[in-house]
Amino acid sequence: MAGQKATRGEVVYALIREDIFQGAFMPGQRLRLVELAQRFSVSQSVVREALTRLSEQGLVRAAPQQGFSVVTVSLEDLNDLTEARIEIETMVLRRAIARGDIRWEAAVVAAHHHLAGVTAVRPDGTLNSDWFTVHEHFHQTLLEACGNTRLLAAALSLRDAATLYRRWSRPVGHDIDRDVADEHQDLVHAVLRRDADAAGDLLARHIDRTSQALRTVIEKDPVTVA
Repeated sequence: MAGQKATRGEVVYALIREDIFQGAFMPGQRLRLVELAQRFSVSQSVVREALTRLSEQGLVRAAPQQGFSVVTVSLEDLNDLTEARIEIETMVLRRAIARGDIRWEAAVVAAHHHLAGVTAVRPDGTLNSDWFTVHEHFHQTLLEACGNTRLLAAALSLRDAATLYRRWSRPVGHDIDRDVADEHQDLVHAVLRRDADAAGDLLARHIDRTSQALRTVIEKDPVTVA
C-alpha cells in the first residue's frame, strides 16, 4: 500500500507541476486541496504531499491559514536573475569558444540537430516538455568546454533557477511570435565561426527576450508581482 501511495503521489506531483509550467495554473492562483483531490481521484493527503514538494522547489507558495497557491512573478528577482545569467553565461560561453576542441564543436552540432528535430508546441497548443529537456541539453553543451567546473556549475545553477520563468514565457508572457529556432541557429553559427563577441551578444539577447515577455505582463498586471 505504501508503494501504491508513493506512486500516486509522484503522478499527482508531476501533473500539477506540468500544469503550472503550461500556465494552466496561473501565477498567484489558489490550489485547493478538495478540488485537486477530486480532479485526480486521490486523497487530500496525497495532494498536500505533492504541493508541499512543489513548495520546496519554489513553484508553489504555502501560507498559514491560506493554504497553497502558485508562486507569483517577482520583477526584482526576474531582473536580478536575468542580469546574473547574462553576465555568467556569456562569460562561460566565451571561454568555451576559446578552449573548445573539434569534439566540442561536433557535440554542439549534434545537440542543435536534436533540438531542431523536436517540436516545441504540440498541435493542441500546449508546450512539449520533451523540447525543454532537449533545449537544456543544447545550452549546457554550448558551455561545457569552458574548462572551469566552478563557472560551469554556476551558469547551470542560474539556468535551473530560471526554469519557471522560461516555461512561463509563452503561456504567461504570451511570447508566441518569437522564432526561437532561428535564435539557436544564429548562435550555433557564431560559435562554429569562433566569433565570441557575436555569440555572447546573441546569447545575451536570447536570455533577455524570455525575461522581456514576462516584464511586459507584469507592467500590465501588477497583481502577478510577488
